[in-house]
Amino acid sequence: MRISIFLLLLSFCATSAAGGQGRTIMVFGDSLSAGYGIDRASGWVKLLQHKLDAEEQPYKVINASISGDTTRGGLERLPKALQQWSPAIVLIELGGNDGLRGLSLESMTGNLDKMIQLSKKAGARVLLLGIKLPANYGPAYGERFYRIYPSLAQKHHIPLVPFLLESVADRKTLMQADGIHPLASAQPIVMENVYRYLQPLL
Repeated sequence: MRISIFLLLLSFCATSAAGGQGRTIMVFGDSLSAGYGIDRASGWVKLLQHKLDAEEQPYKVINASISGDTTRGGLERLPKALQQWSPAIVLIELGGNDGLRGLSLESMTGNLDKMIQLSKKAGARVLLLGIKLPANYGPAYGERFYRIYPSLAQKHHIPLVPFLLESVADRKTLMQADGIHPLASAQPIVMENVYRYLQPLL
């Protein structure tokens, strides 16, 4: 009888442990997610954690974003991050620095494609965050750049945040002096832009 109870408890603990796994959301981006120019605690990634906590969603948000990172750099460090955090959901927010530096859009597309594949292979659901370049980069180049995100989202059947800085980038009062990074006051808007598309994955 005691052995039976022990085995039952052991089985319950194993089931509970398995159910508790995969509750990590990993934000994998660049300065827009790393909180460049502002207190990291006021960044949209931290606000996302507060939002999830308030709604009693059992997820821990890991911010694996690095300012200045490109899709090439992201691809190089993603395997280790996936192994370290075993995320249930990966938010990929990269490409902006590729565009700003005029790097190959073909290489950018290939790098993002591989990151999506690696994340899915690791068992994570993927949310892709779309970026737009400032208008001074020219409409033709900017349009080619922007189309990469919906194209990849469609190819891999994953959700897409059309534009991370929607209702922010076009308002100077919400942007830092460089015209690229949002102020702390804009972070709640950015967070809601993401949460709208993240919520169905939770």
